[in-house]
Amino acid sequence: MRRLDDMRREDPHGLLGLAGQGEHTTSIVLASHIRNLRFNTSTTRKPYLIITALHVSHVQAAVVCAQNQNLQMKIRSGGHDYDGLSYVAEVPFFILDMFNLRSIEVDIKNETAWVQAGATIGEVYYRIAEKSTVHGFPAGVCLTLGVGGHISGGGYGNMMRKYGLSVDNVIDAQIIDVQGRLLDRKSMGEDLFWAIRGGGGASFGVVLSYKIKLVQVPQNVTVFQVRRTLVENLTDIVYNWQHVAPYIDNNLFIRLILDVVNGTQNGTKTVRASFIAMYLDCIETSWLKSLLFWANINITSSVDILLDRQPQSLIYLKRKSDYVKEPISKEGLEGIWKKMIKLVDTILYCNPYGGKMAEIPSTEVPFPHRAGILWKVQYMANWNQPGKDVATHYINLTRELHQYMTPFVSKNPRVVFFNYKDLDLGINHNGKDSYDEGRVYGEEYFKDNFNRLVQIKTKVDPGNFFRNEQSIPILPNKNS
Repeated sequence: MRRLDDMRREDPHGLLGLAGQGEHTTSIVLASHIRNLRFNTSTTRKPYLIITALHVSHVQAAVVCAQNQNLQMKIRSGGHDYDGLSYVAEVPFFILDMFNLRSIEVDIKNETAWVQAGATIGEVYYRIAEKSTVHGFPAGVCLTLGVGGHISGGGYGNMMRKYGLSVDNVIDAQIIDVQGRLLDRKSMGEDLFWAIRGGGGASFGVVLSYKIKLVQVPQNVTVFQVRRTLVENLTDIVYNWQHVAPYIDNNLFIRLILDVVNGTQNGTKTVRASFIAMYLDCIETSWLKSLLFWANINITSSVDILLDRQPQSLIYLKRKSDYVKEPISKEGLEGIWKKMIKLVDTILYCNPYGGKMAEIPSTEVPFPHRAGILWKVQYMANWNQPGKDVATHYINLTRELHQYMTPFVSKNPRVVFFNYKDLDLGINHNGKDSYDEGRVYGEEYFKDNFNRLVQIKTKVDPGNFFRNEQSIPILPNKNS
């Protein structure tokens, strides 16, 4: 078996990307797509090399060579994985970085687009708007999200009550499988196509591109933000929000953000609710401009900022998630406020469901959280100081609030959103207990769809080459 050093010397076409350009260059590329500073430290394990693929053949070569070398491959498109699974590992590994594969081909006549995995969501929106002011795509409002991870894990945004998830609007795809073959929907088959629309592409192959179905948007939409604190009747307003937001006109999406701010009296703290909304049928700003509002960018800024692949700022962070299926009582909400004030540095992002989300069957794609869901909760802690003790403090804040919320959220299992990766749910060491380890987090992410994902994984990647700390496992070998 050849050593990787030998492979570098035998790589005249640059298939091994930046690996041969020196440690400094590799470090720059590694850091350039790390979106969580928790994983950009001197003690974080670094990849053996980074392959910056420029062509489909480079991806195919990477897959084949990695199997020959028995080296774990991490696939990174945007680097927004909350727990760093696309660029961090505890075992020797390399990164297949997709950021150069970013072409976007928009076909307005047929209302479709082919989008490569390394493109950002902001670039997708910008290229659609170049061709039409009345077309869009239902995806996220974090504009630097990489298409590959965002769509393959489900993908949602502020049009999900009208049009569903990103994966509900995918009609074809291209993927490199474990044998290095380039497959489209027809050649990969409906099972694999089903799996990579919400089950995470990195468990099944390397997704090169998705063919998306564009949706109709009005030339003008309305966006607004309303803020209230405890002394401004916050409890009653939030109580009513959860009874209204999932059921109102599907054109209206009202996100609720809860954080802790200074109270009216010196030295006191209070909970603040921010209601951020978009209505798809009014006359205030263009859909494209509205994306700046949702990304917390001045709405008067040039839309060219959507082409900026770097976030406005980088922070240390931890995220967790939950789903609420029954309205929380006013007494329950008041208890949550007290807990948040005690913890101080936690934020809750609450996104209403209903509408199209409740109409699509839970088995249509791997993403199962549909009918019966009122709203999704994202627990957030952000900090700016390095250090293990600081990180432990903030991570524990999210865990404590998450634990407190147990009576108010889904049960048996307590379900979560796959794209909000959370290693607290369990880690797969990809050994003899891989299936049992994978089932722990897999059923929380995918409910009953986990079983079908495992069957597909076992069929298309029986050697479990495409793996990570929370990948879909293969069925256990009864003879081992």
